[in-house]
Amino acid sequence: MIHVPVLTKEIIQYLKAEPNKNFIDATFGQGGHTLAILEKTKPDGKVLAIEYDPILYRSFKLNPNLKKRLILINDSYTNLEKIVKDLNFGPVHGALFDLGVSMWHFKKSKRGFSFQTNEILDMRINPYKEEIPAYKIINEYSEQKIEEILRKFGEEKFAKRIAKAIVLQRKKKPILTTLELTKVIERAVPRWYKKQKIHCATRVFQALRIAVNNELENIKRGLEQSLEVLFSGSRIVVISFHSLEDRLVKQFFKEKAKENILKIITKKPIIPSKKEIIINPASRSAKLRVAELI
Repeated sequence: MIHVPVLTKEIIQYLKAEPNKNFIDATFGQGGHTLAILEKTKPDGKVLAIEYDPILYRSFKLNPNLKKRLILINDSYTNLEKIVKDLNFGPVHGALFDLGVSMWHFKKSKRGFSFQTNEILDMRINPYKEEIPAYKIINEYSEQKIEEILRKFGEEKFAKRIAKAIVLQRKKKPILTTLELTKVIERAVPRWYKKQKIHCATRVFQALRIAVNNELENIKRGLEQSLEVLFSGSRIVVISFHSLEDRLVKQFFKEKAKENILKIITKKPIIPSKKEIIINPASRSAKLRVAELI
């Protein structure tokens, strides 16, 4: 599986990645953005890269030539301020947050992030830290709570019907795999809904993943902490992949601009070119927003 980072050219441009500058990649993934930043910041620029998934973290094979310039940490960006202080990393010229779950998680993790393969409904980015896998939510939460999760984190219009169908099905047999859940969803929604461009299980799976990993609250915490480690002129670059994330980032930037803490650089989000979408279809929903510390 070839990893294709999203909006790399734009990230380099908006971060102002130049020789000997230091940056934070708060969401390392498979390292595509980090390696691009390191290339532009030669000879002495450094990147502090953070990856929350311990298995993905251990899978990265570090080029010995980059050992002095890449600091890779297995932690969460919700601890960003502490990580920077503990490592005495700086000065920090910019921070990148790529909020999308990596293709590795969908294709290789075997944790049930995708409804396209039959796997256990886990969805924890870090199985050693997050306590509640998706199958616990599906099988133990009340119908009302499941509906709330699907509506709030998936903006699912048939949340009520799907939640009811889940509770009825789990009385007969626990719902433990992606295929079992997908079948419940398909039975619950109207026929026309199953013919839409987006698969009828997409929003449900998104909602569960966000709930399991506390994603939206963590984004807020990470962005807040980035302000504590940057200085005037440093930039925050954020890529989001769905409307909830983008709305949250947009609102955060607006609030901090009103407080005279940030200056918004991108009045409208930057989106991938048609050429990039053809090369990497997974980039089609990406939106990039940039703000600069005043």
